[in-house]
Amino acid sequence: MDAHSRGRADEIDPADQWVLNPQTGNYELRLDHSAGQSQPAAPSHPRPRTGGSATPPGQRTHDRPAETAPAAPPVPGQRRRRAAEPGDRPSAPGRRKRRPEKSRKKKVLMWTGGTMAVVLVGGAAGAYALYNHFDNNINTIEVAGGSEGFKDDEAFNILLIGTDKRTGEGNSGYGDKNSPGHADTTILFHVSKDRTNATAMSIPRDLVIDIPECETKLPDGSVKKIPGQQRQRFNISLGQSGRDPGCTMRTVKEITGLTVDHFMMADFNAVKEMTTAVGGVKVCVEKPVDDPKSHLKLPKGESTIMGEQALAFVRTRSSFGNKSDLDRMKIQQQFLSSMIRQMKSDDTLTSPTKLFDLADAATKALTVDTGIGSISKLKSLAGELSKIDTKNITFLTMPVIDNPAEPKPVTVVPHPEEAPRLFEMMLSDTSLTEVKKKEQDAKNAQAQAEAKLLQGPRSTAREVRVDVYNGSGKTGAAQKTIDWLQNEHGVTRSSNRSNAPEKAAKTTLTYAPNQADQARKLADLMGLPASALRQGTQAAAEREPMTLVLGDDYKGAGVPLTGPAKAPEGAQTADKQVCAK
Repeated sequence: MDAHSRGRADEIDPADQWVLNPQTGNYELRLDHSAGQSQPAAPSHPRPRTGGSATPPGQRTHDRPAETAPAAPPVPGQRRRRAAEPGDRPSAPGRRKRRPEKSRKKKVLMWTGGTMAVVLVGGAAGAYALYNHFDNNINTIEVAGGSEGFKDDEAFNILLIGTDKRTGEGNSGYGDKNSPGHADTTILFHVSKDRTNATAMSIPRDLVIDIPECETKLPDGSVKKIPGQQRQRFNISLGQSGRDPGCTMRTVKEITGLTVDHFMMADFNAVKEMTTAVGGVKVCVEKPVDDPKSHLKLPKGESTIMGEQALAFVRTRSSFGNKSDLDRMKIQQQFLSSMIRQMKSDDTLTSPTKLFDLADAATKALTVDTGIGSISKLKSLAGELSKIDTKNITFLTMPVIDNPAEPKPVTVVPHPEEAPRLFEMMLSDTSLTEVKKKEQDAKNAQAQAEAKLLQGPRSTAREVRVDVYNGSGKTGAAQKTIDWLQNEHGVTRSSNRSNAPEKAAKTTLTYAPNQADQARKLADLMGLPASALRQGTQAAAEREPMTLVLGDDYKGAGVPLTGPAKAPEGAQTADKQVCAK
């Protein structure tokens, strides 16, 4: 690759190495010079070379007999640029000029974690040896109950796990070198059904939750059951007691209600090697940083970091904000956003050298589940992820509060109202960005008109009288709502009337004209839209209650029926550079 690093090799434009294969209709990376060679040779070294030659007869490729390697389809020879010579005929009038190769490659998008690089090099090179090389690099873990691939017309969730296991050269010096590792950094990456947007939610390592019982697959194929634990830090859902990433996936489902389809796990080496492979990642800080704990040193403003410096950036807790793990997660989100932009940049996409280095580093450093544990499966996954515009990828942190069980809280628990609301938005594929701004504006206008129905005075919670019927089809919904209204908000004059006569599609609150004050108060507490209110014509008796029927849109006690018009506080999109404070 020396010639590529210099920008030219024998007057060959690196962009001209991407040529059209007429048999497949795909553009492929042509790494060999020989115009007359119709089949790319398997290199004796896995790294592609600009001056390769055909494999000699009888030579083995990756310990496989030459005759057993599948023949690659013929690829047109690589074009060379030359100066015009005397006697050359001028171009025919009206002949269409070749479209710049750069415009083609802009259509090929990359994604964080190196997945896109794996796909682009493995799929574009068309060389069996290279493809096999990357395939053999991939580290996999078979998780109990794991998914095989994914469906194109369904939303899916990938768990990105950063473990603090001190494996790899130069990492034992960080301390705790014999630890099996924890779920030190965890991000739930939700991709919408229509692939227009994605939400990346960080889960605090110090979140106190119940870790469910899980199963792990042992090397001999047997299954081991690991008992659950109550009121534990989230980070021990991996590594401790023999738990594998499948246990972390199960724990995340228990917390959020979202099924996790796949995982990608990275250690310290992954950060160092992949940032180096792309030539560094740009970050920004509002003030100079000199952190003796993580060894991070940065001047004020923008810097390009890689290797040890990149690892120090994502590990530091002492340099930004309140020096907490929650602030560290914000820094990690900014780092991943910048890495996404770098991988989608022309600087990466047009460099065969960087693509190879990144693919090689990613396949060696990342561990994935067997459901996506091959180049072909990663290629399918990457094709779906590449459809998402960076401006529609939103990073945010799970809403939490200080743990009320601790006198001096050092851990956190899910926010009782905001966390379920965010989970529901992810479950319903609600975009946290302005993907459909026009449609949202129209909905807001309609909501403003409906909101006029809610204008007026409110009664107190103690004055609200309501009978609750369960028409949602969800067992115990009425009683859970009663408990929430009475215990959390003091609506003591509420009663459970069991199941509604029939299942209801929508939640409705029916009230008499003289109960409007009570209806507005209950709508405020439950997050009911104006469209859920039904006003009768007859005045109610003084002690007569309103009627609340829970419908199929009911998601849980305290979970509003309508989501916010904008992303939760602290959300940031992947297309913008943010300076760490």
